[in-house]
Amino acid sequence: MSAEGRGAAERAIRAGALAAAALCLLPMAAVVAAALMGSTETLAHLADTVLLRYTSATLLLAALVALGTAALGTGAAWLVTMTRFPGVRAFEVALALPFAFPAYVLAYAYTDLLDHPGAVQSALRAVTGWGPRDYWFPEVRSLGGAAVMLILVLYPYVYLLARAAFLQQSATANLAARALGQSAWGAFRRVSLPMARPAIAGGVLLAVMETIADFGTVKYFGVQTLATGIYTSWFSMSDRAAAAQLALCLLGFALFLALLERIQRGAARHHGAGKRFERAPAVELRGWHRWGAVVLCAVPVVLGFLLPLGLLLEMGIGSGQNLFDDRYLGFIRNTVTLAGIAAVLTVGAAVLVAFFQRLAPGRLSGAAANVARIGYAVPGGVIAVGLLVPFAAFDNAVDAFMEARFGIDTGLIFTGSIWLLVGAYMVRFIAAALNTYDGGLVTIHPNTDAVARTLGLGPGAMLARVHLPILRPSVLTALLIVFVDVTKELPATLIMRPFNFDTLAVQAYRLASDERLSGAAVPSLVIVAVGLLPVILVCRNLGRQGSDVPRATPAPVAEMVEDPPGA
Repeated sequence: MSAEGRGAAERAIRAGALAAAALCLLPMAAVVAAALMGSTETLAHLADTVLLRYTSATLLLAALVALGTAALGTGAAWLVTMTRFPGVRAFEVALALPFAFPAYVLAYAYTDLLDHPGAVQSALRAVTGWGPRDYWFPEVRSLGGAAVMLILVLYPYVYLLARAAFLQQSATANLAARALGQSAWGAFRRVSLPMARPAIAGGVLLAVMETIADFGTVKYFGVQTLATGIYTSWFSMSDRAAAAQLALCLLGFALFLALLERIQRGAARHHGAGKRFERAPAVELRGWHRWGAVVLCAVPVVLGFLLPLGLLLEMGIGSGQNLFDDRYLGFIRNTVTLAGIAAVLTVGAAVLVAFFQRLAPGRLSGAAANVARIGYAVPGGVIAVGLLVPFAAFDNAVDAFMEARFGIDTGLIFTGSIWLLVGAYMVRFIAAALNTYDGGLVTIHPNTDAVARTLGLGPGAMLARVHLPILRPSVLTALLIVFVDVTKELPATLIMRPFNFDTLAVQAYRLASDERLSGAAVPSLVIVAVGLLPVILVCRNLGRQGSDVPRATPAPVAEMVEDPPGA
């Protein structure tokens, strides 16, 4: 390939990568600009009325989810990785299955079960003869209820990352702790847990980011957070300035969490153990400890997957909804169209950003990659406001110009089509695609690129004929993850979807908002079925990673109690 052609290809790749990064940066810059242009009266009114309530609810919900996911995810990961008890192999996969549920779908299922007319309270009144005011029952539609729903679907973040960290721990430190008199519990507390702390912290921060971005669960449960405040200000009050200023508050919180995640990941260090690396030996539990481990692992699986799945199936069968009528086929078609287009464009942008960083490592390519990765920390409602503000102004300006000059009504070119919504999906989920693709890209030795250049391949040909064929599994995984994420996404879709263009997530939310929970079960089941695909894929890859590393000599039968000194 000629030098001129190679230079043109490099410029095209750089332009594509920088355009993707600019799109990721646009909503954040637009939110800041719109918030600063809003009147101080609006900001003062927010501070006097709702800002403190929104902020305190958001912080309390995030704290509860952080504590719950850390305890549940870490405990489950350690049990299935470092101990042996009946059913442990099944629990390795089953504990990740709640990840397939969006939190708002879990909320619909448990509301049908636990609300006043639900099966549990109805049975309680029938057995005791109590009236509605004769007893107290926990209110599922509350901040505590929202926290439980989010914990049940987000603890797999901590579980998967903590399990991967435990799998990578060598037997040396663990055996040394046991030789110094520590029991299995003591070795976990003083050795395994500190070594896995960066992974656990990363999982907790991801769960907290998802919590502050959640809209469907908190809206349905009537919990007033910053996410619901943005939607209320934009649609119910038609106050764009208030929505932008609330979005700026949420953006600042999200970026702070993203900074924490980057700091703790940067501080983590991993030192390979060489060819003699062996996994820590598993402890064979016995007595009541083994059945206690079974119960501890079974509870989140039952509450987070099996029970809500059964409830949704029962509700869906008796709902009278036909998944194959023209209306539902339209919802499915809209969902697949949005998810398919967004997945292809998002993964394509991620490939360009990653390849640009590989092709021309430096500050510019590094900044483009870092900006693209920020998107995962920005809630969908913030992205929606950040894109609608500038593009709505652009649409109105073009329409006014064309009407005045040519008498042509152009309508809403961007905000009235699906393309701006696809752009929001790209901003939100390009980080997931980029991380997945990067995971495969690091396995390609730099010498491979040098050989390709020696054979006359330019950058475009090297990407198409060398990298993409080798990284086909990573690309397919990234496509699948983005497809599923778009299928479940709710806040940006609610705010930005074109008129009469509803998806399965929007239909489920609308039916649940009208208290038609049985009808909401049908689209919810389809969303869950699609969400199972990446969960199974991730568990399969993680299990393969664990099986590739031999264990040290199996530990003797032991109980989870402190050994006496000198044992």
